[in-house]
Amino acid sequence: RTFNNDCAASSPRPPRTPSPFLSSVVANAMSERPEIPEPSGDITADIKTILTSLQQISVAISDIKLCNKDTLDRLTSMETHLTESDERLSAAEACIVMLTSTVADLRDKIDDQENRAHRNNIRILGFPEGVEQGNPSKFLEEALPALLKLPAGTDISTERAHRSLAPRPGPGQRPRPFIIKLLRFPVKELLLRSARDLGTLEWEGHKILLFPDLSRALQDRRRQFLSVKRILRDKMIKYGLFYPATLRVTYKGMTSSFATAEEAEKFVKTLADMAAAPPDSFPSGLL
Repeated sequence: RTFNNDCAASSPRPPRTPSPFLSSVVANAMSERPEIPEPSGDITADIKTILTSLQQISVAISDIKLCNKDTLDRLTSMETHLTESDERLSAAEACIVMLTSTVADLRDKIDDQENRAHRNNIRILGFPEGVEQGNPSKFLEEALPALLKLPAGTDISTERAHRSLAPRPGPGQRPRPFIIKLLRFPVKELLLRSARDLGTLEWEGHKILLFPDLSRALQDRRRQFLSVKRILRDKMIKYGLFYPATLRVTYKGMTSSFATAEEAEKFVKTLADMAAAPPDSFPSGLL
C-alpha cells in the first residue's frame, strides 16, 4: 500500500522576529514627541514654533501610518500562516484516521492468517510433564483414542505435537499443555466433538481438557461470552459459539446470532424480563 505526500509532515516554519523598522518607528515616535512651548509674546516667533511643531506632528503621523501598515502586513501574514497550519492539521488528522483504519485491517488479517494456520491444531491440558517420554506424537496417538472412546481403527495421524514453549514447570506446578497438529481437519473436529459429548475426561486421575488452538486476540474475543454462556447453561437454553466469535442461541425454535457480548447480554436480559413478567403483561401474539 502506498500513500501520497499528504501524509508527509511539513517542515516547521522559523519563528518571525520583531521588525527592526517597527521597533525604530515606535521608539522615535516616543522620543521625538514635540512639546508645545508657552507663548513668548512674539506672534511671529510663536507662529514659526507652531508651524515647526505641526511639521514634527505630520512626520510622526506619517511614521505611525507606516507602522500601522507594517503591523497590518504582519497580521495578514500571521492569518495566512494560521490558515496553512489549519490545513496541514486537517490533512494530518485525516491521514491519522486513514492509517489507523489501515493498521486495524492489517491486524485483523494477520490474526485471521494466524488462526487459519492453526485450524488443524488442538491444545490439550492436563497431561503430567514427562508422560510422553520424548515422543509426544506417539503418546497422543495412543492415548487419545482410548480417552475419547473413539471407534476402533480411527486414524488420528499427527503432523507434529509438542509442549507449549513456556519454561518447564517445577514440581507441583501446572504442566504445560500439548499442542497437536493433525493431518486432517475432520479428525480435529471429531476429537473436539467427542470431548464435548463425553463431558469430563480423566486419564490416570488427571482431568484432561481439549480446546481449539486460537490466537490470543481471538481467545479474548470469545472469552467475553463466558458470563452469557453461564446464564444460558443455567436456563438450559441451547447455544453454540462458532468461529471466529459468534454466539448462536436457539430459543423456542428460533435461532439468533450475536457478534458481541453486549448484544447477547441484552437478549438474555430480555428473556429474563419475559420470564419474570406476569402472563397478562405480554402483548397479544407473544405467548
